[in-house]
Amino acid sequence: MKKLNLILVYNQDEDKILMCQRAKEPFKGKFNLVGGKVEQNEEELHAAYRELQEETGITNQDISLSHLMNFQYPFNDMELEVFYGKLNKEVTLVEEVNHLQWMDKKENFFDYNKFAGEGNIGHMVRQVEEFKKIGGNKNE
Repeated sequence: MKKLNLILVYNQDEDKILMCQRAKEPFKGKFNLVGGKVEQNEEELHAAYRELQEETGITNQDISLSHLMNFQYPFNDMELEVFYGKLNKEVTLVEEVNHLQWMDKKENFFDYNKFAGEGNIGHMVRQVEEFKKIGGNKNE
């Protein structure tokens, strides 16, 4: 099964979320979370930190990631692993391929015309917010 990851990155104040504007299909031109492929035999958390650094310049010294959820797509033989974290300091972003942009966390991430994932990003953001409401923020 092919594994991919997405990383939900909050700024220090937790009022913005890092997005990339996709330069290629699928979802070309739409905003998405950063992430990428998990290599064969690669530990999932390691893959998330590797992809985050490759795509943004953010390292494991800048953020602590926690596993949020997985999506399984059996017809596509694919699993999508989602991680989240909050930056612990100011960082300078380094773009790899896709344009990076901070977006207000109050944005409508369910907007299919603007965001990739057919509403999944909105669902992920909601899950993090609900988790934090019950005092479950592992990144503090």
